This record gives sequence, structure tokens and C-alpha cells, in this order.
Amino acid sequence: MQIDPSRGYKRPRLGAVKTTDFRCWSLSEPKPEQLKNQTAGAKGPRMKLTLVILALVGCVAAFSVPTQKVKIADKTFLERQKFLFEIVHRIDEPLMFEEWIKMGQKLITDKAQYETFDFYMEKFWESYKLGALLPKGEFFGALVKTHHKQAYGLFNFFFYAKDWETFVRNVAWARIHVNEGMFVYALTLAVIHKPEFEGLILPQIYEIFPQYFFNSKFVYEAEKFDYEVFSKLIMYEKEYKDILYKDYSEFTGNFYFYTKDWKTWQWYKMMGLDQEWYVEDKYFLRENFAQFVNDPKYVDVVKGLKKFYMPVDYTRDISFFNDETKMTYFTEDLGWNAYWYYLNMDYAFFLNGKQFGLDKDRRGEYWIYNVQQILARYYQERLANGFGEIPEFFWYKQIEYGYDPQLIYYNGIGYSYRKNYYDFYTYGNFEMYNHVQNFFSRVYKVLETGIYKTADGQVFDLHKPEAVKFVANYLQGNADTFDKYFFNYYYMLAHMYFADVDYTQMDVFPNVFLNFETMLRDPFFYTFYKKFTDVFYTFKYYLKPYTQKDLFYEGITIKDVSVSKLVTYYDIVDFDVTNLLNDKMTFVDGQYVWDKALLARQARLNHKPFDFEFTIESDKVQKGVVRVFLGPKFDEYGRVIPLDYNRKNFVQIDSFVYPFIAGTNTIKRSSKEFAWTAEDRITYTELYKYVMLASEGKYDFPLDISEPHNAFPDRLVLPKGWEQGMPMQFYFFVSPFAEEYEQFSNFDYTYSSGVGSGTRFVDSKPFGYPFDRQIDEYDFFVPNGFFKDVKVYYVDTFAKYFEKKYAQFGTFDYSIEY
Repeated sequence: MQIDPSRGYKRPRLGAVKTTDFRCWSLSEPKPEQLKNQTAGAKGPRMKLTLVILALVGCVAAFSVPTQKVKIADKTFLERQKFLFEIVHRIDEPLMFEEWIKMGQKLITDKAQYETFDFYMEKFWESYKLGALLPKGEFFGALVKTHHKQAYGLFNFFFYAKDWETFVRNVAWARIHVNEGMFVYALTLAVIHKPEFEGLILPQIYEIFPQYFFNSKFVYEAEKFDYEVFSKLIMYEKEYKDILYKDYSEFTGNFYFYTKDWKTWQWYKMMGLDQEWYVEDKYFLRENFAQFVNDPKYVDVVKGLKKFYMPVDYTRDISFFNDETKMTYFTEDLGWNAYWYYLNMDYAFFLNGKQFGLDKDRRGEYWIYNVQQILARYYQERLANGFGEIPEFFWYKQIEYGYDPQLIYYNGIGYSYRKNYYDFYTYGNFEMYNHVQNFFSRVYKVLETGIYKTADGQVFDLHKPEAVKFVANYLQGNADTFDKYFFNYYYMLAHMYFADVDYTQMDVFPNVFLNFETMLRDPFFYTFYKKFTDVFYTFKYYLKPYTQKDLFYEGITIKDVSVSKLVTYYDIVDFDVTNLLNDKMTFVDGQYVWDKALLARQARLNHKPFDFEFTIESDKVQKGVVRVFLGPKFDEYGRVIPLDYNRKNFVQIDSFVYPFIAGTNTIKRSSKEFAWTAEDRITYTELYKYVMLASEGKYDFPLDISEPHNAFPDRLVLPKGWEQGMPMQFYFFVSPFAEEYEQFSNFDYTYSSGVGSGTRFVDSKPFGYPFDRQIDEYDFFVPNGFFKDVKVYYVDTFAKYFEKKYAQFGTFDYSIEY
């Protein structure tokens, strides 16, 4: 594989360099904008050298450069991190670490050991004593009401523990006695929200539970993998089902053909590989692998580690024909699904906003905004594949497209599927269905009148902008909902109905709609969740469109924005699925020997880094917020989409504060600088090895070794595009910065997500501003806004394999260039 130097370092965080006070400039000296432009792309030593050179020219400048020092883990931190990694290792098997088995002999029930001992904790303990907890090995659904109540109690036992020892004992006990899915759910919430755990991490959810993300064929193969048997086999047989060479003796011309069943992400057939295990003797494949491979300590980390990979397919229309399977590379993308999972962990609907600080982050508004952005991004991908609007949901109409997730739970039970033209109203609990339907009907009526009176007498005017928090909170159905007598649990009931689960049911059949980490796989998710955004758009409808006075930023004019070529492609990546291993665990002197790693090798969508160059004029020194949106230009029929309608299809891909100087400002910004995205994360196996190396005093373990858990995958910023170029458009908008806080000012953004900090977002404008309200085109176009037509080009990474036979047929092509 060719190493791209531009992808060989970690994405710089927003706010790493600030330039504040410039003085004593002469005609022969570099101007402030020149200085900023020349230092914009420099980091670390290179930036310091640039500043020295500029200073020697004769320029005197006062800089404020807040350097975020990398924090190194101490012994206590490493011990805690080691515990968290070991406690979720091979989660569906019995706990094998003797140290933690001894610690987990009993649950601490002494109320003095907790900050609070509440109703849910008491009920959880009673349920355990009565043998009424969800048994180990059974399917756990976070949106099953009976499961949720028990998980809430377990979470509180973790969260309210006064000290680390109590926490460890409770976690170890739960690992031994509690349902696996419930345990991971509660533990994840505790690690995210317990303030003293800042910096501690768990493996990504797809590394803890690969069963939620990979098809059953792969899971079966991983679980029966036996190294002793594998090492004795001579791997020379290959099956060629879809792609066949016509002539094995020549190497010129076109020598193979492919059937209609072949899909781009079945890259392994082009290399002569099959869905079986292969030895990986080089490195973990990922887009930013160079930053790890070039680390001298990395050799020590992977020393003695045996790696095996298997090519993995996405879901295909095997049981019944369904055009939607063209989109499975996107809807089943691990990063895409994990993003939604962690959003709902960060802003869990049942957590109190004031207690956990979630109200500071405008939790409900941020949640519904993410739903809107997910739908917009999905629509863009539909356009790239020739599809049109996301189908509407009607209460009494069949669902045209079925879905078979082809997943299997770790207890061996397959997930339920939905046939084409499925009628939800005909099957299920009619009372529950009517309850959910009545919720939406009531919400529409309330929004129409604009006045809502709660059961305890409070009155709200829902036709004012500040009412957004009330509307958004009850759309999520969260704990801050202003009328708890009616709005609580409707969200959960909706998912229970579509998964055919009754109110008091405990034993539940696996269904993708019952867990956040699996529901985005199903095309029906996007259809149903349009109901949520429709309600929110109805609320926004009653707010007047922004006037030109509202949007106009005096003294700021965007003269031009140039955009580098937008290119997408499929690259190949390894996902760590070692938790699926079933072989014997080895301990030496009580220390676990992690000597094997299983990898799922998969093709996924990515894009080349791209850059913006802004030319913005300002009549004075001032601070502004720059927002960048990407949206479609035409619908599936090639018709221009009206702006007022198309505003729902724009995805905000960047926002940052910029100190404008008087005159012309030239700003260069790379897609690598987007504050809300992340490149590929370091794997579970590597993280554990780094922790152990640091515990031995042979490595300084930096707290920012992995990206924040809730960052959006950088590679999914752009839709797939077309080979001839897919027309899209950027919208750039500059608004005044008038906040009392600075973004990321009260948490360490290098490793923390800042949930509940109140400073996660660039300013306090409505999310999606200025596309958050209806658009009057007579007022919308202002000098501080700028549209730019672009095209997204898709490059077929695997086209070369059609041109001539791959010389190393039967082995992975490490020379593949992206």
C-alpha cells in the first residue's frame, strides 16, 4: 500500500493557533494576513520555525498561541484503563481475569458507599434477589421498557459509586452476573458521564460487539476460528463464484468476466481471495496507519502479535429482491452507525439535563438537529445512487422495501427481518400503535394553536423561537420534557411497536430497531424518522423567515471561495473483531497474553482531503463565525431543487471562529481541520498493548491517543458522487461572533468530547442557522453569504483489476493506491 504523507498525521484540532494583536507593520514587512496565511498550515516545530523566520524580517507581533500540552497517563490512570479494557474483553464469554473475579464476588449495597441510592437501584437489587433480571445470553434492547428500567438501575450503581473501589467491585460483579448487553450499555453510560472518568475510554462499540455490525456468515467464521487448526492448513484452494479468469497463462488483455451479482465492495474477488481467514504479516489497514507505523514504539506494541483477516461483504438481496441494497455500503457503515449510538449515549433520553449538564448543550435541539442532518446526508447518498426522496411514512400504508439485516445475536438467534410490502398496522399491538399515532396527532394540534398547558398548570407559547427546547425535548422524549404525564416513553413505545414487543415483555426476539447501534442499517429508520423532522419543520414554519436585516453582517463580504477537487473512492480497512475469538486465553504470571488479533477487512467509502480558500473583505477588525454547508443542486430527475425546500438537504460540514482584520482576508482551511470529525481510530488490540507497555514504564501513554468517541467519521463528509462528477453546491455564511464563551474553553478537546460542558458548539445560534427557518429568497441573499457550485467525482479504485490480471492473484494487493 502506498503511504500518502498528507494522511500520515493526526487531524489538527480547531483552535490550535490564534493570532490576536499585530502592530508596527511597514510596507516592506509581511502583513497580518500574510503572516496568518503562511502559518495556517504549519504545526508544531514547523510553525515555530515559520514564526522565527517572519520575525527576522523585522516584524514585531504579539501572538496568543494556546498550545494544548499532551497529557501523559500516570500509574493510577493506566490501572483504571487496563481494568476497563479487560472487563469487556470477550464479553459474551465468562470473565477469566482472576483479579477481577475476586473483586466481583458481591454487589455493594451499603447506601453509605453511594452519593444517592434511588428507586431504580432498589428495584434492580430486588429483581436480582428474586431472579427476575434479564438472564445472561438473552437479547438486550435499550428501547425495550422492561430492559431499560433494569439497565437504569445498574447504571446508577456504577454512576453514584463514591470511590473507584466501589465502582470496580460493582462492575466486576455485573460482568459476572448481569446480561452482557445490559452490562455494556450501563458501563458505557457511566464511563461517558462520570466526571472523574474524563480521559478513560472503552473500545468502540463495534469492537466490543462485532455481532451488531457484521453479517452472520462472518461472525460464524470468526467464532469457530482455531489457530491450531488454521496453522496446519495449506491455503491453496480458492473458490471463484462471480469473477473468473478466462486464461490463467497470459497476463495481457481482458481475461475475466463478472456476473451481475458483483458489487464494488466485493473487492476481494478481484484479488483472488475468498471469505476465509488469511495471515496478516504487515500492519492494520486504515487511512492514517502511517502515524502509528512510523512510531518507533509501535514495533514493541505489535511484537509477537499474530494477525488474521477475513474479507467481509455487506448485506445483499439474497432472500428477496430489493434495490435498497445498493446503499448498504453506507447504511451499514460502522462509523455511521456508531455515531448515532454515541449520540444517544451522550444525550441519553432518561438522564436529567440539569444533573448531567445536558441542558447546557441544548440536548433536545441538538438531538433533533442530528436527526435532520442524518436524513439530509442519507438523501445525498440516495441521489448519488440514482434514488430520490426518502419514502414517506403513512400510518395505514405498506412499507414497500423490506430488510433482512443478516445479523446474528451472540446467543445464536438471528435478527428478525421484514418482507417487501409489509403492513405494520396489520401486525402488532393496536393499542400501542394508536398511542404513538395519537402522540403525533396531538403534537401537530398543539403546534397549530401555539399554546400548550401542562397537567400542572404551566403555559407555553410554542410560536416563539425560545420554545425550541420544549418542542425538541418532547420529540426526543427525554427526561426534560415539560409534560411528563403525556410525552414520556412515546419514543420507546414507537420502537417497541415496530419490533413487535409488548409493554411487559422480557424475552425479546432480536430486532435492529431496539438498539441505537443497529437501527440505522434499516432503510425504514429514515422513513419513520422523517416524522420527527416534519414535526420540527412545522414548529419552524410558525417562526417568521429571517429578514435581510437578520442575516446581514455589516462590513463583511465574501468575494470568492475556491474549492479543490472533490474526489471519493473506496479504500480497504481493518476492523478489530478479536472479541469474537473463542480460543483458550493464556496467562503468564497472572498477566494476560494478548497474542492474536482477528480483523474484518472491508471496503468502505472515503474521500481525498480537500481545501477551501476564502477571500473575505472586512471593513474593520472583528470576530466572525464561518459556517460551511454542502447540499445537492438537482433532484433525481435533474431538476433544480427550490432553495426553500432544499434547505432541509444541506449538511453543515464545518464552522469556526475567525478574527478578521480590516481589508482582505485570505483564509485557507483543510477538511482535516473540521472540528467535529475524526479519522480512523486506533484499534482495541493496539490500545491494550500500549497500556501494558506504558504500565511497564516503556511508553508514555498520551490521553489523546484515540479520537473522542462521538466524532463523526471524516470519510463520510462527501457523498459517493459520480465518475463524470455529481453536481453539488457549497454555501458559506459568516455571522458575528458575540458569545461570552470560547469554544472548547472548559475541557480538553484533544481527548474529551465535552458533553455537558456548554462549550461544545461554536456559538449559541440555532443549529443549522441560517437554514433552520423557511427561506424568503428576496431577503436571503446577503454579501456575507456565498453559494459555490461544485462536482463530486468518484474514482473506481478497483478498475485496474479489469484491465489486466493481478499478478499476485490469490494474495492481498498492498500496492493498491487510493
